[in-house]
Amino acid sequence: MVATSVKIKHEVKDLSLAPLGKQRIEWAGREMPVLRQIQERFAKEKPFAGIRLAACCHVTTETAHLAIAIKLGGGDAVLIASNPLSTQDDVAACLVEDYGISVFALKGEDAATYERHVYTALDHRPNIIIDDGSDVVAALIQHRPDQISDLIGTTEETTTGIVRLRAMLKDGVLTFPAMNVNDADTKHFFDNRYGTGQSTLDGIIRATNILLAGKNIVVAGYGWCGKGTALRARGMGANVIVTEIDPIRAIEAVMDGFRVMPMDEAATVGDIFITVTGNKHVIRAEHFETMKDGAIVCNSGHFDIEIDLKSLGAKSTDVKTVRSFTQEYHLNNGKSVIVLGEGRLINLAAAEGHPSAVMDMSFANQALACEYLVTNKGKLEPGIHSIPVEVDKEIARLKLEAMGIHIDTLTAEQIEYTNSWTSGT
Repeated sequence: MVATSVKIKHEVKDLSLAPLGKQRIEWAGREMPVLRQIQERFAKEKPFAGIRLAACCHVTTETAHLAIAIKLGGGDAVLIASNPLSTQDDVAACLVEDYGISVFALKGEDAATYERHVYTALDHRPNIIIDDGSDVVAALIQHRPDQISDLIGTTEETTTGIVRLRAMLKDGVLTFPAMNVNDADTKHFFDNRYGTGQSTLDGIIRATNILLAGKNIVVAGYGWCGKGTALRARGMGANVIVTEIDPIRAIEAVMDGFRVMPMDEAATVGDIFITVTGNKHVIRAEHFETMKDGAIVCNSGHFDIEIDLKSLGAKSTDVKTVRSFTQEYHLNNGKSVIVLGEGRLINLAAAEGHPSAVMDMSFANQALACEYLVTNKGKLEPGIHSIPVEVDKEIARLKLEAMGIHIDTLTAEQIEYTNSWTSGT
């Protein structure tokens, strides 16, 4: 534990929740051996001494271990929530009380508070931004361009955030290095697929307590998050339907054994709808009209724009909260549609997010990406940079080692063969 006697700036729900948060953070740490090794090295080497960092992340037990790694590494960090419903208030309290980390995050904070916290992060004048959706970076470029000179770089771990960074690069406003953590193999293969798959269904079950077996579950989007969600839903006995706009992903879904159809068709047969596209209004007015009475819709993409709740509200006579994180919209046509988690990330709104064993690798990437930015300060061109392959593979190696799994190595003969063009059939 990083003890502190200094008054730490913060805005959290209740500091008395800190003991519960500490228990839960320590429990998560049991499944995070890679990040633990990084923490131990950072504590000795202090790679972030003199560096100000602003992290915009889901404030969970797993994120706590990333924040602790930064703190142990000598960093001066501020942590804000990347989603109004994803904060675990006990974790936020513990990070302030027990680890001396400034946290500005409240579960259920309104849009104005969320925006204020974004600017609180920028008030810290960060040298490095750890972003989750690129909200802080976007605010920096649009409203605090004078602070860009302070910046060494940023890291981004979401598909949505990378899409926004590429748009910034295209428009010529990304004038500093950005590390693409999302596309690291040890991130998206596991976090997006296995993490999202399991935690999304966890959130649905906690919010509704319904049986998934036998239900028609419609998964909108067949990227890595969609693949994981579809796979886990099938494993729970659901009949899975996939909707897609990409023909290659659509073929992949078909050959993986799923039915594929447009949302217009899926809307009429689905019992549960899960959006994981990162795009806007994937489920909209015309779809609500044709859904079954009592159809359940939820989102596991980054922002709360995938389900067009404004049009749903316009078609409704009233909205009633029937369970925690579960609202029933009564439509003008006499049917109802159930919305989970206000259309925000269901896995974090109603559940606890990804399992810590998965986030171990994701946050190892984040921590090492920050170190890479510091080590290469002034050497990296503005733009989007991949996590170095050697770093990606080292994280995988450490994870396998922690799991007690060993793999083969190439023989001298095999190395010679792979490096030669003269040997044929």
